Amino acid sequence: MWHALGTICRDEGVFGLYKGLGATLLGVGPSIAISFSVYETLRSYWKSHRPNDSTVMVSLTCGSLSGIASSTATFPLDLVRRRKQLEGVGGRARVYNSGLLGTLGHIMRTEGLRGLYRGILPEYYKVVPGVGIVFMTYETLKKLLSKPPSF
Repeated sequence: MWHALGTICRDEGVFGLYKGLGATLLGVGPSIAISFSVYETLRSYWKSHRPNDSTVMVSLTCGSLSGIASSTATFPLDLVRRRKQLEGVGGRARVYNSGLLGTLGHIMRTEGLRGLYRGILPEYYKVVPGVGIVFMTYETLKKLLSKPPSF
């Protein structure tokens, strides 16, 4: 880790440590907002139509679907972040000298809409179980913490 830190600082300066930060910050807020709103909408709908279903299964399923929705909406920003972080590494050309919108535009011009979603399937493989488990844990803890302590 120290070697990587030193190499980045030496080759790219201290600002090299922050490559892709703008895209990351722009993607986090919308990602969380989409995830929670889709989750709550799906969970409310499900509970109103099938109130006796297991809370664990409902939260796991709705959380997984919300992860898919969130990733689909914000994946292009994540792609830009990764590409900006990797440019210049291992002798690669510095293609994305412009900002976030310039990089998105470059990808669209050279690779089309499909290029913005290159690698989305592995993202889904990661997000479906991960976000599902997060929301299942969220609901479980919410239920446990809402009970008054018994003495």
